[in-house]
Amino acid sequence: MTRLVLGAMALMTTAGIAMADPLQGTWQTEPDEGAFAHVEIAPCGANFCGTIERTFKDGAEYQSPNQGKTLVIDMAPEGAGKYKGKVWRPSNDKIYLGKIALNGDSMRLSGCVAGGLLCSKQTWARVK
Repeated sequence: MTRLVLGAMALMTTAGIAMADPLQGTWQTEPDEGAFAHVEIAPCGANFCGTIERTFKDGAEYQSPNQGKTLVIDMAPEGAGKYKGKVWRPSNDKIYLGKIALNGDSMRLSGCVAGGLLCSKQTWARVK
């Protein structure tokens, strides 16, 4: 009986890992004026959110007041590597309509206004 329970637990753990969404993980933002961040994307309810975990400037890690803040907000999967939600832009403290297009270890993140007509884009790379 013990073997059966342990085997079922191992199977459930393995299945959980296999079913992890490809968006989950740590992503590096594009450099902006010599600064970039590592953003951890994880489930938040039924969708995904990304929190600034580490910040770097001119290649060295530093403590930014934005660490721990949510940058990617409530991104809902739409299928085929596409997600929609919101993104926060630290430089002006505004929240925009957000889109993600995932392609392996590369992510195209857009923040849009005017119903998606005007967008600013970045390409992020998976760290882990």
